[in-house]
Amino acid sequence: MTLSVKTRGKPRIVVSDIDCKRLLDLAAAVHDRLPEVAEELQAEMDRARVAPVRSLPDNVVRMGSTVEFRSGAQQRRVTLVFPGEADIALNRISILTPIGVALIGLSTGQSMTWLARDGRQHELTVVHVEQPVSEPGRRPKAEFAAMAGQG
Repeated sequence: MTLSVKTRGKPRIVVSDIDCKRLLDLAAAVHDRLPEVAEELQAEMDRARVAPVRSLPDNVVRMGSTVEFRSGAQQRRVTLVFPGEADIALNRISILTPIGVALIGLSTGQSMTWLARDGRQHELTVVHVEQPVSEPGRRPKAEFAAMAGQG
């Protein structure tokens, strides 16, 4: 199998079976409105190793994780969420942003290059990951709204 230009040089990522299904469904649901982000999310899910949610290490970024990362001289702490739960004032970033797609599946110490919507290339490095205290199989209400085009 040959890697495409889009996936060559990217770090190995792992996502839970639950997140993978949800994110593939979300990418399909928003493809008409956000084709570039939807295609990038699809590509990340296609290249990810999928594992049962209970076997994922705690240092892997998944939906609901709070992630501390470094990008250039800045260090940020954000929570990766579904679109209807996003609120930049609360540092809750949507998976349907270029940086959200870049973060999913990374683990502490991994770096990823990503393109911002303005076309500029950035690199981020995951410094620390914290997992939410919740049921792993719970489907957030906001996800349903986003998939229905309301988020």
